[in-house]
Amino acid sequence: MTKRMQSARKVFSNLFGSVVLFGLLSTASAGYPDKPIKLIVPFPPGGATDIIARVVAQRLSIDIGQTVVAENRAGAAGVIGSEMAARAAPDGYTIVMTTSSTHSIGPILNTAIPYSPSKDFTPIIYLASSPQVLVVPLNAPFKTLQDLIDYAKKNPGKLNYSSSGNGGIPHLSGARFAAATNIKLTHVPYKGTALAMPDLMAGRIDLMFDSMSSGSPHVLEGKVRALGVTSPQPSPVLPNVPAIVLTVPGYESLTWFGVFGPANMPTDIVNKLNSALNQTLKDPTVLEQMAKLGFDAGGGTPQECAEKMERDTDAWRKVILEAKITLDQ
Repeated sequence: MTKRMQSARKVFSNLFGSVVLFGLLSTASAGYPDKPIKLIVPFPPGGATDIIARVVAQRLSIDIGQTVVAENRAGAAGVIGSEMAARAAPDGYTIVMTTSSTHSIGPILNTAIPYSPSKDFTPIIYLASSPQVLVVPLNAPFKTLQDLIDYAKKNPGKLNYSSSGNGGIPHLSGARFAAATNIKLTHVPYKGTALAMPDLMAGRIDLMFDSMSSGSPHVLEGKVRALGVTSPQPSPVLPNVPAIVLTVPGYESLTWFGVFGPANMPTDIVNKLNSALNQTLKDPTVLEQMAKLGFDAGGGTPQECAEKMERDTDAWRKVILEAKITLDQ
């Protein structure tokens, strides 16, 4: 057999295989879904991502007409579960909860992440967003956000702020705040904001950006003082706490959550999941549970989801580069 014939056979074989795969996926998508769907949660049980995933999965089971099972695959700041989803068959039976950490911030800070958010995944829907709340000890010398900024300018480098770890949203929220107000803050990373909160209450830490779901209970119980929220408007969870943007023009820091699948999912399956999830996000019970956690419901098309991820990635890339943030900081 000549080399030309061998090359032609190889091309035909690859083409035939692709046609067969496309045909199988098309046939499978016609009756989709006919078995349970796995929703990978790349974080541990009990956190905000896990809670909202289970709320959505329960209602999605009704709207899609098949059981949706939330499965925790935690590790490496969400990388393990995300990679598992990226390597799954693109048949719509494995989807994943994505966040700013897994699909915007992580890939910028860690070039060794074994997946590309834009190439190895199919966007399905932008699910929700959640702000943080800026909290300080009750005995802090500042009562308002402007008091804090003025104090920091008069005492450069004296104030420290804690976070859930290098490169996380609380860390970057603090870096963005310092840059926007032209103040100097010392970053003190912890292994989770839950571990940092006792030190903040005791006054060993001066301030912290915490998620609304974990920080607001401490505010409502009178254990810490809230100076601002990172959303454009006050949060229904803490309606009397002003938005930071009122004092610091242009400031915003939101964590987005989405549902993605592996790359190359059939369009009809993506559209069916998107339609069902949009319906899920209209359910009053789901909206109420989201609101209690400080989440703002999203929705929209897969394309809008992809655009949301791109905008968020661009915004955090600017913060990371300007503040020279690394995972070792």
